[in-house]
Amino acid sequence: MDVIVIGGGISGLALAYELAADREVLLLEAEKSLGLHTTGRSAATWIGSYGPPVVRELTTASRDYLIEPPFDVDGPVASPMACLWVGVNGRDHEVHRLVEETHSQLIDGAEAERLCPVLRPGEVSVAAWDETALDLDVMGLHHAYTRAFRARGGSVVTSARVVSALRKAGEWVVTTGSGDSHRADVVVNAAGAWGDVVGSLFGAERLRLEPRRRTIFQSPTNASLEGVPFTAGIDDGFYFKAEGASVLCSPQDASLHEPGDPKPDQLEIARAIEAVNAVTTLGLRSVSTAWAGLRTFAPDGNPVARWDSKADGYFWYVGQAGYGIQMAPALSHLAAARIRG
Repeated sequence: MDVIVIGGGISGLALAYELAADREVLLLEAEKSLGLHTTGRSAATWIGSYGPPVVRELTTASRDYLIEPPFDVDGPVASPMACLWVGVNGRDHEVHRLVEETHSQLIDGAEAERLCPVLRPGEVSVAAWDETALDLDVMGLHHAYTRAFRARGGSVVTSARVVSALRKAGEWVVTTGSGDSHRADVVVNAAGAWGDVVGSLFGAERLRLEPRRRTIFQSPTNASLEGVPFTAGIDDGFYFKAEGASVLCSPQDASLHEPGDPKPDQLEIARAIEAVNAVTTLGLRSVSTAWAGLRTFAPDGNPVARWDSKADGYFWYVGQAGYGIQMAPALSHLAAARIRG
C-alpha cells in the first residue's frame, strides 16, 4: 500500500480520491459509516465570502469543481443560492471590510429588506450581498466521491479505529481495534477533531487542535419564506436559511469540546432564536429538531496540509474549521501535490 488515509469525512475522502489517481490508497474510518460526524451535520453551503482569507481563496478555487465534478453524480450537487451578511450590534464597519476583501456588494438597509423580506424595517442599515453562493447536496457529493475513489482502485475499511502505529523499514504498520494491521509508505491524518489523538499514536508533533461545537436547529414559522436568502449576522451571532417550510438556524457557537459526539447547546439555541427574532419577522418560538457537530481549528485558524516535523512519512490534513466541504476540491489538490512532492 502506498498511502493510508485516516478519516472518512469529505476532506479525507477527497484527498484519498486525488491520490488514488496514481497511488494505491486505503481509507480507514473509525465509525461504522463514512461522514458520520462533521460532514454529515453541516449547513450544506458554499459561500465564497465566508471564512478567513486563506479559506476564501481555497473556497473560490473549488466552486467550478463543485458545479461540474469530474466524476458521475446523482444529480447536481450544487445549486444557486444567495447570501446576505447583515450588520447588527454596531458591526457595520465589518460589513464594509467584508465588501472590500471579497466580491460581495455593499447595499443599504432598504435594499437588504427587499432582498430578504423577513427583515424588520429599520433593523439593518448596511449589508453585504453575495449572489455567487451555492446550496450543496453534501451527502450526494460525499457518496459520489466514495464511488469515484473506489473506481480508481481505492479501498475503504470502516469500524477501523487506529490503536497503534509503528514505523518499520520505511513503512508504517497501522493496527486497528479489530486487530487488523495495514502497511503503507505514507499515512495521512484526516481525523478531524481526533487529529491530535491519532497523531500521538504516530509520535507526531502535537498541533494543539481545538474542536469547537457548532449547534444547528430547525424551527417552524408562519412567515412566508419565499425569496429568503441565506442570511447571517456579520458578528457570527446567527445565521438562518429557508429549509422547506421551516427555518434552519445556527447560533454560530464555537465552544471548546472534547472529540466525540456533541449535543446541541440549548442556551445557544435560545440566544439565537432571540437574536433572529430581534431582526426578523420570522417569529421563531419552538425547535422541531436540533443537532451539533465539531469544527476543528488549528491555532492560526488556517487548514493544515503538510508533513510532520518529527514523524517520517506522516502527513497532517486537519484544521478545516468547518469550511472543509466548501474548500475540499482545491485543498485536496493542494495536499495531493505536496504529498507527491
